[in-house]
Amino acid sequence: MVRRTKEEAQVTRSQILEAAEQAFYERGVARTTLADIATIAGVTRGAIYWHFSNKADLVQAMLDSLQEPLEQLAQASESEDEEDPLGCMKKLLIHLFHQIALDPKTRRINEILFHKCEFTDEMCDFRRQRQASALECNDRIGVALNNAVRKGQLPENLDIVRASITLHAYIDGMIGQWLLIPDSYSLSQHAEQWVEAGLDMLRLSPALRN
Repeated sequence: MVRRTKEEAQVTRSQILEAAEQAFYERGVARTTLADIATIAGVTRGAIYWHFSNKADLVQAMLDSLQEPLEQLAQASESEDEEDPLGCMKKLLIHLFHQIALDPKTRRINEILFHKCEFTDEMCDFRRQRQASALECNDRIGVALNNAVRKGQLPENLDIVRASITLHAYIDGMIGQWLLIPDSYSLSQHAEQWVEAGLDMLRLSPALRN
């Protein structure tokens, strides 16, 4: 009975997340209420509060569901024992571009994040989460780049902090622009070239040297 109850709770949580994704994508986060989500999911508002503290918690849960498939590659590029950290990072980024362009769910959630999520007062917690996530991402990129420098894959005098911020901004910019104007270029067909362009900045730009 306990197992069944837990399984039912997980089903309800998934229904709420799917309903939130649908509502946020169609109306934007600011214009969507928890009552809207409850109606689409076929549950009460109390059921939503049982699983999620607020709207910001819902959006964060959607984002968390996308990160797991890439975690192994991210950890590999950060490992000091990895022989090809830059190659791991390249595979990670190419996979990311393919996933956003070709997987409908990943695309919808990223479009919500980039273009349909306003940082209104009720989303202050989420804004703080995004700030912390961005800083953590910069740090993780920096670890991978340091490993690549030690392996001789990047210049010894690379400014790691500046390079991490630059690469992060480039990837975010590529994704955000494609989601806004997807017919202007192919994110998936030329994924390897787009990634190589970003890595070439690290390899070749004098502005990224100490």
